[in-house]
Amino acid sequence: MDPVREILDERFTRLVNSNARLDLLHTGCRWAEGPVYVPAWRSLIWSDIPNDRMLRYDEATGAVGVFREPAGHSNGNTLDRQGRLVSCEHGNRRVSRTEPDGSITVLADRFEGRRLNSPNDVVVRSDGTIFFTDPAYGIDSDYEGHKAESEIGACHLYRIDPRSGALSIAADDFVRPNGLAFSPDERILYVADTGATHVTDGPRHIRRFAVAEDGRLNGGEVFAVCTAGLFDGFRLDTDGRIWTSAGDGVHCYDPDGTLIGKVLVPEVVANVAFGGPKRHRLYICATTSLYAIYLTVNGVKTV
Repeated sequence: MDPVREILDERFTRLVNSNARLDLLHTGCRWAEGPVYVPAWRSLIWSDIPNDRMLRYDEATGAVGVFREPAGHSNGNTLDRQGRLVSCEHGNRRVSRTEPDGSITVLADRFEGRRLNSPNDVVVRSDGTIFFTDPAYGIDSDYEGHKAESEIGACHLYRIDPRSGALSIAADDFVRPNGLAFSPDERILYVADTGATHVTDGPRHIRRFAVAEDGRLNGGEVFAVCTAGLFDGFRLDTDGRIWTSAGDGVHCYDPDGTLIGKVLVPEVVANVAFGGPKRHRLYICATTSLYAIYLTVNGVKTV
């Protein structure tokens, strides 16, 4: 048996070399999440949510250090088109942006006067529109944030207007919206729902929305249902394949919705990010550790 790959469809064979190695880059986290590759630094930033810190892996030296502590129990991270770090903070119940001088700008922390639950994951469209998910994982207990009652009473997908900064609900029919990512042409937004954590026989799938020019969403049909655990965070390659977290590793889905193969990981995977100068190294946040594997495909360029 291949120790790294599980090939379910011949289309997966050429995506991961047969001699590929899964590299363990760091361990000692409690719940590793939210990886984002920063090309200017040749570094990966990720969140260790329960430990309330963000860590940084230096690709050139292999060194790992603390990037920010405390970090508001940060979860998902991304870069905007100016290369600024945009973060979802469970503890502060907000979406923030780190400016070039290190100062923090709050992008969203309330909707119609009520505090957000605990923003989870975030993406930025090329026109500056920000989409983020707001489940309640950070207020369910004190483990990933601060236990509290939801002021909104529901878990939504939100949109921040790039010109006015106004916050609006992009979709309100999720149980627990979670990871999200655009297709390469930004015409499709994929969003995971991990509602099975709170509802018996609840959703454990990724949905697919058509994105209009003004940022409004249509559709929302189920794209794929997880066959091992739950989907959480995911990214797409330049051919539109989804590389998503799951209970037994990273699952790869063809754009037609077929599960074509897996990268096997010895821990439950939370999220992934493409990195390296050519964006063909897949970084994997998996429970206590950061892993990486080289692929023969390239991730979508975001900055």
